[in-house]
Amino acid sequence: MPPGVYGMQDVWEREGWQQINIEFLLPTGIYLNFPVARSDTISTIKKMVWKNARNEPLFSALSDPDAYVFTCINMTAEREELEDEQRRLFLPFWLCSKWHKTFSTGHHEFDSQKNHEVNEFRTKMRTFCEERAQVRQMLPWEPWMEFNFPCDLEPCSVVAQSGKSHSGKKILVNVKFEGSEETFVLQQDPQDLPMFLKRNALRKKSTVFRPAKQEKPEDYTLQVNGRWEFIYGKYPLCQFKYIFTCLHGGITPHLTMVHHSVIIKYPAQETFLVMSYYVVLLNIFVETLVVQAGLFHGSELLCKVVTSNEVSVCSEPVWDQKLVFDIGVSDLPRMSRLCFALYGVIEKTKKRPTKKKNKRADCPLAWVNTMVFDYKDQLKTGEFSLSTWPSVPDDKGDLLNPMGTVEKNPNIDSTAGLLIRFPNIRPHPLYYPPIEKLNELGMNCEKVVATKEEHLKLREIVDNKNYTEFFEDEKELLWKLRKEVRQRYPESLPKLLLITKWNKHEDVAQMVCLLRKWQELPAIHALELLDYSFPDPHVRSFTIRCLRNLRNDELFQYLLQLVQVLKYESYLDCDLTCFLLERALSNKKIGHFLFWHLRSEMHVPSVSLRFGLILEAYCRGSIFLIKSLMKQNEALNKMKALNDFVKSGSQKATRIQTTEDMKVCIKQDTYMEALSDVVSPLNPSIVLCELCADKCKFMDSKMKPLWLMYKDKYDHVGIIFKNGDDLRQDMLTLQMIQLMDVLWKTEGLDLRDKLDQAIEEFTLSCAGYCVATYVLGIGDRHSDNIMIRETGQLFHIDFGHFLGNFKSKFGINRERVPFILTYDFVHVIQEGRTNNSEKFERFRECCEQAYKILCRNGTLFVNLFALMKAAGLPELSSSKDIQYLKDSLALGKSEEEALKNFKVKFNEALRESWKTKVNWMMHSFAKDNR
Repeated sequence: MPPGVYGMQDVWEREGWQQINIEFLLPTGIYLNFPVARSDTISTIKKMVWKNARNEPLFSALSDPDAYVFTCINMTAEREELEDEQRRLFLPFWLCSKWHKTFSTGHHEFDSQKNHEVNEFRTKMRTFCEERAQVRQMLPWEPWMEFNFPCDLEPCSVVAQSGKSHSGKKILVNVKFEGSEETFVLQQDPQDLPMFLKRNALRKKSTVFRPAKQEKPEDYTLQVNGRWEFIYGKYPLCQFKYIFTCLHGGITPHLTMVHHSVIIKYPAQETFLVMSYYVVLLNIFVETLVVQAGLFHGSELLCKVVTSNEVSVCSEPVWDQKLVFDIGVSDLPRMSRLCFALYGVIEKTKKRPTKKKNKRADCPLAWVNTMVFDYKDQLKTGEFSLSTWPSVPDDKGDLLNPMGTVEKNPNIDSTAGLLIRFPNIRPHPLYYPPIEKLNELGMNCEKVVATKEEHLKLREIVDNKNYTEFFEDEKELLWKLRKEVRQRYPESLPKLLLITKWNKHEDVAQMVCLLRKWQELPAIHALELLDYSFPDPHVRSFTIRCLRNLRNDELFQYLLQLVQVLKYESYLDCDLTCFLLERALSNKKIGHFLFWHLRSEMHVPSVSLRFGLILEAYCRGSIFLIKSLMKQNEALNKMKALNDFVKSGSQKATRIQTTEDMKVCIKQDTYMEALSDVVSPLNPSIVLCELCADKCKFMDSKMKPLWLMYKDKYDHVGIIFKNGDDLRQDMLTLQMIQLMDVLWKTEGLDLRDKLDQAIEEFTLSCAGYCVATYVLGIGDRHSDNIMIRETGQLFHIDFGHFLGNFKSKFGINRERVPFILTYDFVHVIQEGRTNNSEKFERFRECCEQAYKILCRNGTLFVNLFALMKAAGLPELSSSKDIQYLKDSLALGKSEEEALKNFKVKFNEALRESWKTKVNWMMHSFAKDNR
């Protein structure tokens, strides 16, 4: 095959190309040329080659076809042998070599893994994703639009509430046609469907231009000017977020009528997220080494932890010791996890001699986990070499880390290795019982009759939303009345699973049998079951079944958590992975954010294999996105290089000189080309067209973030690029604030969008942020990270501290109020009049209403934060860190009690606002004297 034919992306992007002519060079020197179907496998094509070669000279000199493999020159100009005869020849396999190098950091070479689980997962996912890509190519027009450009809508309730205040009012819409500068101003009812607006636009056009043939509104779609955002479908115009914002801001919407044939040619786009991590290396000196081992099912210890003998420190310590666990093989749950910890023993000698012996301290050195059953349900036997992960030496928690990954550390040259041997219990392999066997065993349970007192006690247990652990009598009652829980309190499934005895196979069988008849839970409760405390495959399968009911906008809201809990999965092939890929390949917005959520952690060794394999699968089903992704990756690299240049220059020159040098750097052809015509990293519907070098600058904070300005033919847009800080906590906080906004709007309370005046905008946005920052425990609030727009909208930035982790100085707590509510804010809210109590009381009522809505949805916030423990954020690493959130949302208390407590906090914030002003003054003083 000649260079450039193999893996042709441009050919693949053309619709309707089902066959392609290919040249084949035989070992005899004979060329063949014939058409090959896009879906043909290498095995099928090889048979076609031999069939065509029969009529050619020297055919008799050829051996059996199985003695040969295809070779080609791939897109990286390297010779490649195509040994897998079950894969399709025209898949862009250059992708597998080139995108790994372009997008990955420390990526595993999948082909060199020699891992059966990896190979089987890749084969299954390849088929899975390619099939969905083929289905997508056959989509009719509207489903195709729903995949590529999903509608950006406001909740119905806030639109209906808003409609009351605009009842009977018409809106003016500015419409033009693609390729024409002529515009029409049309008057529409806010409740009109897009079809009405398109019909009016075509009627107006025909009146002015009198076209030769009549055009159909069905052949057009309305596009927001300057964005890849479209107005279509059976939604009222006022429900589209763009038009809703224009309507309340008194702005005329500007739309373009675009023909369907033009939209199909639009390039694909993605967005990216940037995260940074920190590694601390410490030297430790110990005298003896010990290994501790424990069997876990999620967070539950299945039996007593066992500890090895102590051995002296040397280069290759040997224990040669049998570790026996107090549990029968038949009682091992399917997801049993064997956790090891290597620690050193340090002798601590007291300064003054005493009669007591010297104290000993355990110093954690390393840990590693492995599954007891393999991915095919078989009980492991034989030797396994486990490369460990380093522990934090001053970690005060448990030595064992059941929450950690079951992957081995790929950096085998810089870590300790642990060699273990699983015994051969039987002469033949042992497998975990299939679902049919579990159901058969689980059916055998006696009927239970409960007393009235037991029913009342059960109700009390399930109503407790702030549960952390159960007393033994509560556990016994929950298990005894498990069928009652299923029938009357299905949302208490997590409680029942937590008290199930997973080290008793009879109880496990009964729980699995019970789960088969459990009604599906709403997502707010199902999400909790993705925590690492619930590893059973039947539970996780049930959870995904519940999450399938999520709309795309709802799934997008929880996508960050769903990617993080992939880290809790024990095997590559799991329901959660398939679910995310399925939804990503059916909605491009979900797909590209999934891609970058995964890509942003590819440099983390514990997840790089899993995330890399999912990325590979996604790319196989989304080949048309690769050009856009490569463009964005190039822009990302240039932004990072520019930021490094600015950081270095700012240490040697003045700010003015560094800014000028930065502009000179940007104006280089390589920078202008890489940074222009890129999809916005903050909003994938916005294209960053022309970079305005003379308007670019950098900001005066430690990491010297870049302020880059762009323009297109409609508007100017700016982005901030920050590199060097861990921004994951900011991402989580912004996600929670967005979720709060959705919940408020769903109940008809709009605390963000502009209404009539700037003061009204300030009042409502201030109410929203007062409640949000109190509930989330946002710290480090000062005048530099509280912003205000020209419209009057107040908003916060920089969320480096949350969940009550407030800053202190010299041991003194600098932040002494639950949220920011200064008398300056009150002055604006009261329109500058001290006696305008009516306005302030309305502000107070908005705060209270917003708080009550969040309390009613408190379980959702707690569950989402709990799932983010997998991310390893400094201020969110254990269940204890979430206690602040439970307290601020008053979980377990009545709405009256919660509101009473909030009123106390509100008055406290108002009464002690002077302390906030002092804190701000100290911050400004420290900043000015850097």
